[in-house]
Amino acid sequence: MEKLLDIVDDLHLDNHLLIEEMPDLDLYMDQIIQIFESKLEKSKRNEEDKVLTKTMINNYAKGKLFFPIQNKKYSKNHLILISLIYQLKGALSINDIKATLDKLNEKIIEEELDVENIYQSYIKLSNRNVERFYQDIEKSADEVKAEVSKQEDDDSSYLEQLLLIASVVNMSNFYRRLAEKLVDSLDDEDES
Repeated sequence: MEKLLDIVDDLHLDNHLLIEEMPDLDLYMDQIIQIFESKLEKSKRNEEDKVLTKTMINNYAKGKLFFPIQNKKYSKNHLILISLIYQLKGALSINDIKATLDKLNEKIIEEELDVENIYQSYIKLSNRNVERFYQDIEKSADEVKAEVSKQEDDDSSYLEQLLLIASVVNMSNFYRRLAEKLVDSLDDEDES
């Protein structure tokens, strides 16, 4: 169990780009990439992985995941949106992310909403999710251990890992599927 908690700690789940870490001036793409790489490098699975690349940002722009930039520079609101995209892309398709962020982009352009407040709320909720995740993982590990103890196999350590992996993936799929259904329901709410 301790090893599992070490693995969870090593995920750096509370690693977010915070509003205070975002400059109030417009930045070029290379500067954006540098900020994301330096802040979120602990979130990478492998050292050679990239948090953010020029190609990714260009694809987000082409896909209209964020409102157009001005003079090849990105505003603080762009940084917020790119940070949200970074988080969402772990579970959602580019089309689902676009559908999720379309209305937010409109409101930013029309200056109807303070996106910084929305992002601060997201960070608070995310931090609460981290706490909940630790509790859920401990409970799942205990349940797996109980199931493995019923097995007649000498390799209980492997069986625990196998069942925990399968269980975690199963829960991940449940959450992803729910997120997809919520994205689908965005259209329903707009129509009503």
